Amino acid sequence: MQTGCTLWFTGMSGSGKSTLSNLLSARLRAMGARVEVLDGDVLRTQLCRGLTFSKQDREENIRRIGFICELLTRNGVIAIAAAISPYREGRDELRSRIANFVEIHMDCPVDVLVERDVKGLYKKALSGEIKHFTGISDPYEPPLAPEVTIDSSRQTPEEGISAILNCMEGLGIISSPYETIPDSGESRQS
Repeated sequence: MQTGCTLWFTGMSGSGKSTLSNLLSARLRAMGARVEVLDGDVLRTQLCRGLTFSKQDREENIRRIGFICELLTRNGVIAIAAAISPYREGRDELRSRIANFVEIHMDCPVDVLVERDVKGLYKKALSGEIKHFTGISDPYEPPLAPEVTIDSSRQTPEEGISAILNCMEGLGIISSPYETIPDSGESRQS
């Protein structure tokens, strides 16, 4: 049986959460793992439709995503959540409820995020056009002790994936960076 876990990507908009989570999910699937990606942007239009960007609604958004992760993890699936999740207390609450919770902090300086921002959201937030923008006019509380920190302004996606796989191996979730704990009795090379 495969060991379930939640890989929780947190970081500001544009830090690479979705990009890395999708690349990691493809890698894990190629290794034979059962994986589900829960992208915060996608879930806001489905599961969390109607929630605003108030502190209370942001916390509710994270609780809902966390609940799904908890169910998936408990049932032997690797749940990958990519959500800004700006409040440390909410992430810590999830950590206390979800077995094998792995917090991955996607760190990136604001000036690099502004440069990357093809939609111009950071410039609008900095000029006051967008209210309640995480990291600019609303807080982002970085994790104090994440299992993995990736500086996406300096590390390549491949380096980030390697760091996560090494962490998963250290926690016993996968047997090596190249094999998952098989669910069919045989291991597969990627």
